[in-house]
Amino acid sequence: MRTSSLRRQGPKFAALTCSLLVALTANAAKPDPVHDYGFQIVAADDSAITRRIAEDLVKRLVPIFGKFRTELAQRRRTLYVAIGPSALRDVAARRCDCVVVSAFTSSQVYRAIAARLAPTQAAAITAVYAEPAPADQLRLAALLYRRPVRVAALLGADTAFLKPALAFDKVTVLDAGQGDNSGGNSGAKNGDDINDLLNRIAQTDVLLALPDAAIYNADNFRNILLSTYRHKQGVIGFSADMVKAGALGTTYSEVEDINTQVAEIAAAYVAGGQLPAPQFPRYFRTIVNEGVAKSLEVTVDDAARHFARRPPGATPAPPP
Repeated sequence: MRTSSLRRQGPKFAALTCSLLVALTANAAKPDPVHDYGFQIVAADDSAITRRIAEDLVKRLVPIFGKFRTELAQRRRTLYVAIGPSALRDVAARRCDCVVVSAFTSSQVYRAIAARLAPTQAAAITAVYAEPAPADQLRLAALLYRRPVRVAALLGADTAFLKPALAFDKVTVLDAGQGDNSGGNSGAKNGDDINDLLNRIAQTDVLLALPDAAIYNADNFRNILLSTYRHKQGVIGFSADMVKAGALGTTYSEVEDINTQVAEIAAAYVAGGQLPAPQFPRYFRTIVNEGVAKSLEVTVDDAARHFARRPPGATPAPPP
């Protein structure tokens, strides 16, 4: 990646440091580089977390791209890794002969961006979503309650694609209204509507929260927590911050967990030339709000506390 081309993208493509720029293309240090082959990491800011993500990705991707023969390399397009939504939007707007892996972007934002692409471009992009897999969240709920639990979920326009899978898992699904992908959702944007929906699922044990900004936003979240607490329902959140704010628990993925999965996708692409479908995080750990659990009379055991799927060869996760 040349610094001049980076500058042309505007201020949001700030340099990650000169030494990192040299490393961003995997074949840059080879004595006989293969043109148009390698990888590039695209970031929209220069924050500490973005640096951490990018530096860890470089360590994982350089060996993958460096070990394949030139003949194979010539049959592969450059792979871009887009860190976060802004970087994904910028990469999607480029006219390049490349493939893209999106990371650290929610499923709803990724799908909204991908929906606007031409079919050929959409076929060359995939993702590791930022939020936990609903199937893992449901497993956590079963571990926390140690019995079959009745689970409900509120779906807006941005999360409606999950309805078939949730229905298959016997989750009670309520339509939180119709809206567009910009966040306008007439069924869940005021307190009265939210209260009505929550009252309709009051007999369930658990509310499975999904990252839909029309439902789980600053205006609604406290109301949701109060209502579910009053009904003795646990909320399975979609981030560690939600658990710290009052949700019962969640699975969550660290930077290294997501980056491991991105590297696995890259390795499969280099070896076989194919991109998998967008996917939820494969590797995760768990955080539980013990105070909320006690209030809900949920006895948390080690099976729930240590519910995790770690990358191959990873050391055990420290307590959150």
